[in-house]
Amino acid sequence: MTALVIRRAAPADVEIIAANNRAMALETEGKVLDTATTLRGAAALIADATKGFYLVAERASEVAGQLMVTYEWSDWRNGTFWWIQSVYVSPAARRSGVFRALYRRVHEMAADAGDVCGIRLYVETANARAQSTYVALGMKRSHYELYELDLDFGSS
Repeated sequence: MTALVIRRAAPADVEIIAANNRAMALETEGKVLDTATTLRGAAALIADATKGFYLVAERASEVAGQLMVTYEWSDWRNGTFWWIQSVYVSPAARRSGVFRALYRRVHEMAADAGDVCGIRLYVETANARAQSTYVALGMKRSHYELYELDLDFGSS
């Protein structure tokens, strides 16, 4: 099997990232996302490093997976949490170490950054396979529950 290359996303990756985000939303939440909005959203993040960054995993020059990292300041810890979001691995590449490689790179980058106090993510409550993957990588279930007021899709 061809080796994975993990790299930061570039403007040329916007279309595949947006397409993967739409596929992930449909698969995991049954939501159909607007193409133009996802293109603008991916482009905005890539253009503004203060928002976060995407990592992509490539195998044989094809994007096999991706994730997004955004930032949350913690006044309690005087540090930054990195939130992993928009995780997607193409169906053909699943269970082949793509997410593990992406996660490992996030962990390395967080350690090198110096002010990162933790790495967090949220997962659909019914996604047992993803949850077992996160536990296998050393993550633990948090005691927090997530609440939201979704201003784009209505109240949740």
